[in-house]
Amino acid sequence: MNPAAPLASSSSGELVELADALPPSALINPDIAPTRLEQRTWNLWHVASLWVGMSVCIPTYMLAASMIDAGLSWQLSLFAILLGNAIVLVPLVINAHAGAKYGIPFPVYARAAFGHSGAHVPALMRAVVACGWFGIQTWIGGLAINALLGILWPAWLSLGGEWRFMGYGVSHYVSFLAFWLVNMYFVWAGTESIKWLETLSAPVLIGLGLALLAWATFRVGGLGVMLDGADALRPAEGGARTSALAVLVPWVTAMVGYWATLSLNIPDFTRYAKSQRDQAIGQALGLLTTMPLFAFIGVAVTSATVVLYGQAIWNPVDLLARLANESGSPLLGLLALAAIVVATLTTNIAANIVAPANSIANLNPRRIGFRLGGLIAGALGVLIFPWKLLDMYQGWLITYSGLLGAVGGVIVCDYVLIRRGALVLKDLYTVDGAYAYRRGINRHALVALTAGVLVALAGTLAAPLRFLFDGAWFSAAIVSFGLYWLLMKR
Repeated sequence: MNPAAPLASSSSGELVELADALPPSALINPDIAPTRLEQRTWNLWHVASLWVGMSVCIPTYMLAASMIDAGLSWQLSLFAILLGNAIVLVPLVINAHAGAKYGIPFPVYARAAFGHSGAHVPALMRAVVACGWFGIQTWIGGLAINALLGILWPAWLSLGGEWRFMGYGVSHYVSFLAFWLVNMYFVWAGTESIKWLETLSAPVLIGLGLALLAWATFRVGGLGVMLDGADALRPAEGGARTSALAVLVPWVTAMVGYWATLSLNIPDFTRYAKSQRDQAIGQALGLLTTMPLFAFIGVAVTSATVVLYGQAIWNPVDLLARLANESGSPLLGLLALAAIVVATLTTNIAANIVAPANSIANLNPRRIGFRLGGLIAGALGVLIFPWKLLDMYQGWLITYSGLLGAVGGVIVCDYVLIRRGALVLKDLYTVDGAYAYRRGINRHALVALTAGVLVALAGTLAAPLRFLFDGAWFSAAIVSFGLYWLLMKR
């Protein structure tokens, strides 16, 4: 059977009939089976809310800080964020198309290019980085809970006395465990609970961000005053003042890498979308507006802290803690606690737990479902000891995310050029079907993937090749895309 052969019909009704008629197989369970019409309940607002929830978080608020510290102006910092998001939107919409059309999650989608066994390689590559970020984000959320509970109840911070483990006390670990359990609740409750969480929290998060901006504008006497002082956040000397482009390109790459993981497993969500219009416009609306807006709020409010306190307070947890102390209002402390927890939770659930849950379930669909896969991923997020290795993991995960461009190059080429958007749904779940290749592995895909990664890493070997690593997502994606096309055409 030709793997690129079209379905008998492109109508949703007949696709659902075909999904219902899938034969029993070791490659299927109810959680990774194609979604039916009654499960496709995500409209444009739900998809946009998903991206609002993922974009509004502490790392986004502080994102421009790293760029400004590297020497970019605040205007160029926001431009890098917007440009990076616009670039990554292309593979996002392409891969999301497969999820919305066939109702399949990412590990199943990857079977078309890599084979039903080979698909474990990209799925687990994606899962590893997700588990790392899950541990880090859960620890950050726990720290926020711990700090703000300390404001409301000072005795909380002395819980456990002088006992310490890896530098942290009982209150830190209890806060971490509490936040971890909240995350696990939504895993157990399933995808509909995630949709509910993201949809309800989106307007709240945007409103709180705008409220913080309004407070800062009022306190310093106008938005113009804040923006006039924004360039003062830059270091006194920096290479970016003489070569802004040399700093801008790596940061655009970093921004693409920021969502590189989501650009792969976005079918995990769009398989529930009502239409292609809902997923495409919803993603553009949520991603291209919210993230630049929240990064701008971070820049503006931090500029105001220089005027008000004589120092730049980039971390919103520190700023909100200071405001709560100054006001002496428990209500403000509770509001700050809720905002930080919800912002971190919405990002963590959508970006860091759904993908590894599906990837782990795909390892053995007969025995592992979404819930068990999510619990395993959550446990791995704890076992990386995020409280001890936070800084190292962040640097490593950002680099690793860039290398995932090689995976994106293969699957986008396969879906757009080789399959032309047509997959044989039944054979994605069949051991001896069109995507069996040789022993379930498409060696062409693995060769192209490896070549893309190696080319990106070659940029670390010599200064003249540094651009390959600085633009790791681009170099890896271009090489894997081109080589895969050549190998498959042969």
